[in-house]
Amino acid sequence: MNQSSDFQGVFFWGFLIVFGVVMYAISPRVKDEGGFFRGTDADGRPASSWALMMSIFISWIFAKSVTNAANLGAAYGVVGGLAYATYWLSIPFAGWVIYRLRTREGATGLVSFLMGKYGRGAALAFSAAILIRLYNEVWSNTAVVGGYYGEAGSAAFIGAALLFTLAVLVYSLKGGLRSSIFTDVIQAVVFVLFLGLVLIWIVPEHGATRLLTEGEFALDAGADLLLVALLQVLSYPFHDPVLTDRGFITREKTMLKAFVVAGVLGFLAILAFSLVGVHARLEGIAANGNAPAQVARVLGTAGFFAMAVVMISSAASTLDSTFTSLSKSVAHELPLLAGRTPGQRAIRNGVVTMTLFALLGNLPMIAGTDILKATTLSGTMVIGLAPVFLLSRWVSHSPLSFHLSFWTGMGLGILLALGQIPAGWAIGEGKYGLLLGTNLYGLILCTVGFLAPLALGLHRPRTQAA
Repeated sequence: MNQSSDFQGVFFWGFLIVFGVVMYAISPRVKDEGGFFRGTDADGRPASSWALMMSIFISWIFAKSVTNAANLGAAYGVVGGLAYATYWLSIPFAGWVIYRLRTREGATGLVSFLMGKYGRGAALAFSAAILIRLYNEVWSNTAVVGGYYGEAGSAAFIGAALLFTLAVLVYSLKGGLRSSIFTDVIQAVVFVLFLGLVLIWIVPEHGATRLLTEGEFALDAGADLLLVALLQVLSYPFHDPVLTDRGFITREKTMLKAFVVAGVLGFLAILAFSLVGVHARLEGIAANGNAPAQVARVLGTAGFFAMAVVMISSAASTLDSTFTSLSKSVAHELPLLAGRTPGQRAIRNGVVTMTLFALLGNLPMIAGTDILKATTLSGTMVIGLAPVFLLSRWVSHSPLSFHLSFWTGMGLGILLALGQIPAGWAIGEGKYGLLLGTNLYGLILCTVGFLAPLALGLHRPRTQAA
């Protein structure tokens, strides 16, 4: 943290402790599955449109995401921030798809929908993918918080990340999804207020016009990542139960409105925060993998504290949602895949799941890894989900369509991670040219794979009702 005063050190560590205590104190306690897994209140009522919108908004403002946005702003100017903010178009897009699945195909959840449309094997493969995604969300967000207390790998870094994890875990265990939604509203307000404070420090230094015109639209200057984001929007949101779980807990139109508003607000918030990185670029401040932390150190104690609060509030909202999604996936949906009802021990199993992932999920953080990879590579691996959900109404039952699409995308994502995609696939000379080519050509291959069984008649025909 590099603060010279012992008092300042105690203040920052004290804030982390007080944060956990306050969140626990205000979190509602639930004892039934409706509240723990679906976020209903004591009378069985679902979350309001306002609460749902705020929850979606702040739950998708990951600590790693605002850090990535600032890093990209530092690297490419506003083009980098715009590229990363484009991922937030996933929210209204997912809302529209879920609305269609619920109203036209009677879906009550993505796992149960996949099991009925594409078979148990498809639902199992999808569940494995989202468990990996949720596992990545644990370490990639706690690592960002740790970065404000010490250098990566240091005792202060690891200690802060683990203390933060414990604080979020305790109040998440108290109320499950109900607690997550309730605290999300508060964390969203705190995030917006302190983001405003940070921008008040940053924007006057150069002026809004200068910040918003830094960078150029070229494939080798961040525009390639912008195109990647536009392609991944078609599939990326569906492997994130933090988002999709909230698509089935209120009425369809209420849900859709909340998703659209949250997506627009998220886009604007991420773009605004990327200006922190643009400021660092103009000031010549080296990002060193964490532009917000580097800028915060220049702003002094008050500025550093404001930046830390932004990160802690965003990380907490994501982490508590991650814990609740993990508990639902393991304790509620996996038993259904096995042909069993969750039973009376579902909440207890959910509590155990949260605790285990809180412990194991921090291992990559302790080992050290690049948080941007948690987004771009996983987004490539799931490009096969785009035709699975977008073209579902054309089949009544086609497991082969799912597997040809899903595993094609998964295979390409793994090959990309291993550096085995041919260089000729790259589009442009930019850093993300190969990523862009892999996603574009991969999406085409996945779509062809999905449609092949339909063209060959190797599926159950769509009924008149479908």
